[in-house]
Amino acid sequence: MTESVDVDQLLVQKAQKGDSRAFDLLVLKYQHKVASVVSRLVNEPDTIEDIVQEAFVKAYRALPGFRGDSAFFTWLYRIATNTAKNHLETLSRRPSYRGQDIDEVTLVDSPASLREFDTPDGLLARGQLEQRLQSTLSELPEDLRVALTLREFEGMSYQEISTIMETPIGTVRSRIFRAREIIERELHSVMSGLGRHDRAQEV
Repeated sequence: MTESVDVDQLLVQKAQKGDSRAFDLLVLKYQHKVASVVSRLVNEPDTIEDIVQEAFVKAYRALPGFRGDSAFFTWLYRIATNTAKNHLETLSRRPSYRGQDIDEVTLVDSPASLREFDTPDGLLARGQLEQRLQSTLSELPEDLRVALTLREFEGMSYQEISTIMETPIGTVRSRIFRAREIIERELHSVMSGLGRHDRAQEV
């Protein structure tokens, strides 16, 4: 990690001195990660590339003012996140997640019975859980959604998220906890409904 940061610092310094090739290397290094962040917030595949490009343009223009108080990628992610949010505000829309396979989501500890859905009925129940999960994710308030995205899908530390969202770490932890609590409650609600359905069939 230290080596990566040192390389970033070197490239940033060169770019700040007018070396456009150095900034191009930073774009190549982080464009996929930035696209990943944007795609979690904007459910419009056709516009993701445009938003990513806009984020890098903003970063390039703001680069002379970058003092290195935080890691370059943290600074860049904040710009990308704000660019995505600005896009959504322009459209008067809220961000939403793309469909995620439930196996890829580590937001909550899944009930043990999820791992046993290998029968036709089980697969149907699994589909219902996935549908409820996506619905719940799409309805989360923006501040909870962004914090959860950066933590669970991008693997960022609380400190990095705090810097990106310009919010105290305590607030970040609270938002993530609340988001997880909401999702867990919804999943358990679905599981309870499935359990009642199974018992009714047995009778």
